[in-house]
Amino acid sequence: MATALDWQPDILPGYSAAHLTEATLVKPDANSNLAESYSNKVKGVILHVHGFNDYFFQTHFADECLKAGYLFYAVDLRNAGRSLKPDQIPHYVEHLRLHAEDLAEASQAVRSLHPDLPLIVHAHSTGGLTASLWAHAYRNAEGIKSGPDALVLNAPFFEIPGSIFARMGARLTGPTLGRIRPTNGLPPGPSIYATAQHVDNGGRWEFDQNLKRTGGLPARFGWLRAVRSAQARVDRGLHINIPVLLATSSRSSHSDPELLDSTDSVLDVKAIAARADSLGRYVTLLQIDDAVHDLTLSADKPRKQYFDALFSWLNNKLPNSDDQLPGT
Repeated sequence: MATALDWQPDILPGYSAAHLTEATLVKPDANSNLAESYSNKVKGVILHVHGFNDYFFQTHFADECLKAGYLFYAVDLRNAGRSLKPDQIPHYVEHLRLHAEDLAEASQAVRSLHPDLPLIVHAHSTGGLTASLWAHAYRNAEGIKSGPDALVLNAPFFEIPGSIFARMGARLTGPTLGRIRPTNGLPPGPSIYATAQHVDNGGRWEFDQNLKRTGGLPARFGWLRAVRSAQARVDRGLHINIPVLLATSSRSSHSDPELLDSTDSVLDVKAIAARADSLGRYVTLLQIDDAVHDLTLSADKPRKQYFDALFSWLNNKLPNSDDQLPGT
C-alpha cells in the first residue's frame, strides 16, 4: 500500500512536494506521464540527495532521468532547503544519523509508492557521505526493501579540503569545540563556487539564493564534528553490498577563476577516489574531464558525459524489470 502523502504544488513549476517528519519529498508531476511521454516501461526510481548549502533545484537532471526511463524524486533534508524552519540553523545537525533518518524515511516513502521498482539513491557531497553510511547500515538487511538497490555518489564529502595542516586542524579542533561550543564556527565567506554557478553572475543555473547561499554558510563546530566522525567511519572501511558508482571530476582546483567551470573547486577528487576501496566490493570509479563539484551542474559536454555514463551504468547494474509504470 502506498504511503499517504499530502502532495502540494512545489516552489518549482511542474513539481509537487510533500512533508515528511522533518524532511520534504519532491517529485516532478511528469512522473505520472513517464510511460506515455518517454517510454512504455520504467527501469527504476532515482532519489536525489543534496549536499551542504544546497537543496533540490536541478530540474534538468530530473528531465534526464525521466527521458532515460527512471522516475525521479528528491529529498530536502531537515534544516535545509524546503525543510528549513525559521528557528533552525541552516544545514546544522550534530550527527549525520539525523539526516540518515530523513533519507531512510524518504526511501521508505518512495518504496511504498513503487514497491516493484529498483531504488537508486543519487547523493551529492555531504549527502553522499550520509548516504554511504546509511547504505552500509543495510548491508545485512536481506529481504528488507527499505535500503537502495544501487548507490550513486556524486563527489561525496570524504575528506576535509585544504592542506594537510588544515585537515589536521579540523580533526583536532572539530571534536573538542564540537562538544563545548557546537553552534560556534568559522565565519562564513562567500561561496565562490555557488556564486559562479548562478545566472546573475554569468553562470548557467537559476536557484533561490536564500536556499543555496552565494554568501556561504559557517562551518559550525558541531556540524564539523559530525562530518569528521562520519569520515572516520568511511576510513575504517564500509561494507556496502550493492553496486556503487563513485563519480567525480578528473581535477580539483583552489577556486582559480579560470578553472571554476572545469574542475571541482570544493573538494579534492584524488582524496575521494582514494576511498573507493573503503566502500565495498562493488564500486565503479568514474571521473569526468572538465566537470565541476556537482557533476549535474557541469558545462554541456561533461554534463552529457556524466549522464550517459550514469544511465549506462544503471542499465548494466540493475536487474531487468518488465514492470509497467505504477501509480504516482
